[in-house]
Amino acid sequence: MRLKKTLRLAAGVIALAVVASGCGGGSDKTASQNAADGKLTIGIKYDQPGLSLRNKDGSFSGFDVDVATYVAEQLGVKPENITFKEAPSGQRETLIENGQVDYIVGTYSITDKRKEKVDFAGPYYVTGQSLLVRSDNTDITGAESLNGGKKLCSVKGSTPAQNVKDKYAQSVQLQEYDTYSLCVEALKAGAVDALTTDDIILRGFAAQNPGALKVVGDPFTIEKYGIGVKKGDTESRNKINDAIESMLSSGAWAAALEKNFGSTGYKVPAPPQVDRY
Repeated sequence: MRLKKTLRLAAGVIALAVVASGCGGGSDKTASQNAADGKLTIGIKYDQPGLSLRNKDGSFSGFDVDVATYVAEQLGVKPENITFKEAPSGQRETLIENGQVDYIVGTYSITDKRKEKVDFAGPYYVTGQSLLVRSDNTDITGAESLNGGKKLCSVKGSTPAQNVKDKYAQSVQLQEYDTYSLCVEALKAGAVDALTTDDIILRGFAAQNPGALKVVGDPFTIEKYGIGVKKGDTESRNKINDAIESMLSSGAWAAALEKNFGSTGYKVPAPPQVDRY
């Protein structure tokens, strides 16, 4: 019996070691150094239609994916040599700090708090926080109607969730989920009254659920999407900024937005000004 118990304990230790190694640290090299070797690991979202979606066949599509791929090509890395890694909102800083990704293109709003941990290139897109509701909802028409304890869904670790905590904590019940797709399912099921995040993300979900969901009201924040890199990696950040500026000026940026959102009635805005933070 003692031998069996010892073997079970040993097996458990090995299993834990395997799990730990699978989740362990990444490369000590910078994004530029890895690009020079011809390969990059890029963090993206997996569940945002129009922006960054993992398709049923395992491929990836969306505006953020196009931005990530364009930047990689400008750094000298071919699309087939890119590894995409899921980067949930609450894990983005950790993934960058641990070297598990070279950079993140994942609706990553540039904030002073985040700049304490990571550096940003960009912005490559400017949007604002809005609301998604069921198509038959007439109570919620915009931020001004967030009252009466309505249930509002957003994602853990996201800027929109923090905005709700800061501005609407007394008016709504915030429900924090791991992903926006889970919020969408909760909204469709009637478990929450509205989903809040950036306007362009919501428009992707509305387009994916025609007749069931709608975006209401005007954006009530300003969110600047940046590309996150390791803190202090100035060389990589500058090269990524150069790549963003090339995409903006070449017409590739507008073409990517039109390709991914043109069918929704979306109008391509003026390109943002890259700020060399």
